Amino acid sequence: MHLPKLIIDLALILGAAGIITLLFRRLKQPMVLGYIIAGFIVGPNFHLFPSISDGESVKIWSEIGVIFLLFSLGLEFSFKKLMRVGGTAAITAFTEIACITVAGYFTGQLMGWSTMDSLFLGGLLASSSTTIIIRAFDELGIKKKPFTKIVFGVLVIEDIVVILLMVLLSTMAVSKQFEGSQMLFTIAKLMFFLAVWFLAGIFLLPTFLKKMEKYMNSETLLILSIALCLGMVILATQVGFSAELGAFIMGSIIAETTSSEKVEHLIQPVKDLFGAIFFVSVGMLINPEMIIEYRWPVLWITLLTIFGKFISTSTGALLSGRPLKEAVQVGMSMAQVGEFAFIIATLGVTLGVTSDFLFPVAVGVSAVTTFTTPYMIRFSTPMYNWLSKIIPEKWLLALNRYSASSQTLQAESDWRIVLNAYLKVIILNSVVLIAIILLNTYYVGPFIAKYVENQLLAKLIAVILAIAMMAPFISALTIKKVQGIAYKALWLDSKYNRGPLVVVEVIRNVIAVLLVGFLLNQFFPFWQALLGTSLVMLLVLLALRQQLQKYYNRIEHRFLSNLNAREEADAAKKTPAADLLPWDAQVSEIEINPWSSLIDTPLVDLQLREKYGINVGAIKRGNITIYAPTRQEKLFPNDVIVAIGTEAQLEEFNRVVNTLVVERSDDMADDNVGLTSIVVDEHNGLKGQTIRSSGIRERTNALVVGIARGSERILNPPSDMAFEWEDVVWLVGDRKKISELAKK
Repeated sequence: MHLPKLIIDLALILGAAGIITLLFRRLKQPMVLGYIIAGFIVGPNFHLFPSISDGESVKIWSEIGVIFLLFSLGLEFSFKKLMRVGGTAAITAFTEIACITVAGYFTGQLMGWSTMDSLFLGGLLASSSTTIIIRAFDELGIKKKPFTKIVFGVLVIEDIVVILLMVLLSTMAVSKQFEGSQMLFTIAKLMFFLAVWFLAGIFLLPTFLKKMEKYMNSETLLILSIALCLGMVILATQVGFSAELGAFIMGSIIAETTSSEKVEHLIQPVKDLFGAIFFVSVGMLINPEMIIEYRWPVLWITLLTIFGKFISTSTGALLSGRPLKEAVQVGMSMAQVGEFAFIIATLGVTLGVTSDFLFPVAVGVSAVTTFTTPYMIRFSTPMYNWLSKIIPEKWLLALNRYSASSQTLQAESDWRIVLNAYLKVIILNSVVLIAIILLNTYYVGPFIAKYVENQLLAKLIAVILAIAMMAPFISALTIKKVQGIAYKALWLDSKYNRGPLVVVEVIRNVIAVLLVGFLLNQFFPFWQALLGTSLVMLLVLLALRQQLQKYYNRIEHRFLSNLNAREEADAAKKTPAADLLPWDAQVSEIEINPWSSLIDTPLVDLQLREKYGINVGAIKRGNITIYAPTRQEKLFPNDVIVAIGTEAQLEEFNRVVNTLVVERSDDMADDNVGLTSIVVDEHNGLKGQTIRSSGIRERTNALVVGIARGSERILNPPSDMAFEWEDVVWLVGDRKKISELAKK
């Protein structure tokens, strides 16, 4: 009986992988390196053991492995997680990626490599290894340290940036050249399709999974998830992007559903199997003779990875406002290349645009930096101590001042809030409208033309269908109200605000007209399209306004419900204890109406905190600012209070005060009042003291409004709460005095 070669090869691959990884588990080394060594043993460049005979089939299996690796990464990612990583992680990540990518490119050029080899070298250095870092943190017992949160945030951003880099490198590899306009077009096209896929996926997929939940068991959910993943892979390749991007996008969409954890659990064995085959196939490409021949490039790139990533990441953390110690810890944690290096190197080989030596060089660098990572993390504190001794004292003081000032959270201006709201309405609806136009132009229109002989009638049918699909989004783009206190405050505060607000309204209506005109111009000449646009807009805005608004509201409600379903489900599992983040609080200036019932009453009797959940951080009375007012302080007519609370709390308090949050003029604004954080450490001596006994109010003219303690978030903590090591304490008051306390 003839046994297919693929089965023999698979037995050889998995057998070698199983034995080697058992050894690596015993030695407490990364599994990925074990798979690569197993691949080398069964590969064509090692002759002591049997080698695989059907390389092409194994290559196909490895491509499936990459798809499942990226799908699993998407399941752990989610777009909402990207939005929550914060400015610190974003600044750190982009600084590191930009510096190391450029440095990698020029290092390749200095070694005499080709342009494509140098570009792919920069790309494969752009990410660090999440697996290796997590393992090192666990072994060293430092996973709960404050700096690790920054590291995890940087890793999240690295993942999405490297995915985009893969798309750009693929585009450049196909075109064989670097053209700025082509790259910009590719990026714009990518952003558009990412937005379309995300909006459509969140609207449709969670609803579908919810309705089918009663019919699905683990088996059907697994099959459906894999089908969705491969379907998005096909769609992405049809549009002109990579299969890896499609898998990642589908994973990130499912990550926003309530089924994400179950899918992640079910897909884990599939990912492990095909991922192992991929990394084994990576090892099969290793040529020891080539590694020895290119030992010097391996050495230089290893040094670039260790020192370049340490310096660039630390610099990014410092720029984001982190203290020197945290910046050093973050930098030394990320000094290695990740699993994406193998994927990018394999991409270059598959496309035939990189030299044969790039892959073994990447493997060599990865092996060395994997072993050095735990030592780099362990010696981060001694490195900080050494740096603090050799860096001039003036520089250290400047870094401390910059770090303290960067921690201040400024209250958002009303204009910024309103413009953000308008941008969301314009961008989201425009993306949907453009997608509908393209769908009807390239698919619906030609389909109708095949079955309707009268071409004019076919065009009219296509346009009517497109307008019907676009109508609710046109309505939202043109007439959706931007709600909120900020908009009302701007409109009522000054007549000079009304002109710009009207201009913004005009702009979004013009965009709607242009998009409808663009649709009609795909089927009819310009003047006919212009006339048709006018008629369509009048019909939509006048005749169907209320119906379309209700329909759009239902669409929006379903989208938001699907988007937040996972968080709501997770919240339902938790205890009802308060979990408010101190930085969810907002700082607003509220003017006291001369006829308000709050006037001439001590703050202790007003009970603003007990009734409305807000704190009064300062009172501005003419040219005088009263920081952290006492319980006996009274409010007078036209006082401006600096109130701290959530958006809902402030909105409720505004209704009671019967006034509006106003944006103060420059001559009345006190830039020294703000929300600032300090960390309880050996310098300020707050550990063990309660808020009352610490004398913070007296020493800094500030009020403690929040404490972050590990995963616990406490807004408006009681005065008898004691400080603990590494508490992040949020204060409102005199920034200068708070900064002085932090330096002690």
